[in-house]
Amino acid sequence: MKSKRQKLICDLITRYEIETQEELVSRLVEAGCKVTQATVSRDIRELRLTKIVGESGVQKYALPSGDHKEEPPMAAQRFSRVLQEGFLSAEVAGSLVVVRTMTGMAMAVAAALDNLHWEEVVGTIAGDDTIFLAVHSPEEGRRLRDKILSLM
Repeated sequence: MKSKRQKLICDLITRYEIETQEELVSRLVEAGCKVTQATVSRDIRELRLTKIVGESGVQKYALPSGDHKEEPPMAAQRFSRVLQEGFLSAEVAGSLVVVRTMTGMAMAVAAALDNLHWEEVVGTIAGDDTIFLAVHSPEEGRRLRDKILSLM
């Protein structure tokens, strides 16, 4: 059941520009799948879905770009658009770099940053408009902030 539902989710987000979990739940119900928002939220995490800017200019769910590591210059070029569209600021707070984004863009910007595979980043947590990038030290935090700012 779970794998069928997750395959359906992948099909739906590929076919439609789905902006919210509520819209995804609605599409799943229309397709005959009984789900709750909590189940869809777990599926989104497990499928590692991200948000990208769709053709109509709105945020939409998308499949992850792949687990292979890209060379930093290519990755920076590939993700610079989402970073530039969503980024507002970056600030070092001890062993964290706190990145502020446009509302609803944190997951997309975090996915873009994660795909750069920077050695300073220990882990990433994204909310709606804030990203926490964990680093080993404040010095690494300043270096990471500078790298992020250089992409803007």
